[in-house]
Amino acid sequence: MNLTGKTAIVTGAGKGIGRAIAHALAREGVKVALFARDRTALESVAAEIAAQYGVQTVVESVDVADREALETAVNRAAQALGSLDILVNNAGTAQFGSVLGQDPATWERIIEVNLLGTYYATRAALPHMLQRGGGHVINIASTAGEKGAPNASAYAASKAGVIAFTESLMAEVRKQDIRVILLNPSTVNTDLAASLGLKIGAEDHMLQAEDVAEVLVSALKLPQRALVRNLSLITSNPQ
Repeated sequence: MNLTGKTAIVTGAGKGIGRAIAHALAREGVKVALFARDRTALESVAAEIAAQYGVQTVVESVDVADREALETAVNRAAQALGSLDILVNNAGTAQFGSVLGQDPATWERIIEVNLLGTYYATRAALPHMLQRGGGHVINIASTAGEKGAPNASAYAASKAGVIAFTESLMAEVRKQDIRVILLNPSTVNTDLAASLGLKIGAEDHMLQAEDVAEVLVSALKLPQRALVRNLSLITSNPQ
């Protein structure tokens, strides 16, 4: 499938995996709406994309956990781009702590951003795709959602929820030619991973954000008749 001229929203696009995905889509000729809270970071990414690929970009500074603000931003971006073909739910947050030791407000915030934010963005985007007769929703979860780990209950639960939500959504909308793809990377070398004290390792032994973006674009470029429902991406030779 040729992606040139398609339109996309990427949440969490100011850095890390989201930034890499925005670049990868723009390289294919996709017009991209960049969503995140940090407008300065978004404008920097938009400038990079405009300079390197010459495609249209839209910047929306919004918290994905704010349903009403996110709905407004999605509708505004779809109008500015002229359509909405692709939604990449990438925005996420993480903090580690035991069930008793972690503040409930932190636990709730992780669920709000990672799970509810994915639901809110999808719910806002689907009417645009249904009106066009098709589209793509790609949800970035994590291998952490496939099994629990000590001090990661909030993050693991949020990503497990994303996995279950994606499976349910795929079954609901595949007959409307909306391809729903679940992408489950293990630890990726990002600022978030570094801030959490995760073992990053040498570049040759750790997934990079560009690896996730490359896999995502490859899945999108399959013929419309083919759907990759679940992609787990892990490091081949971890340290």
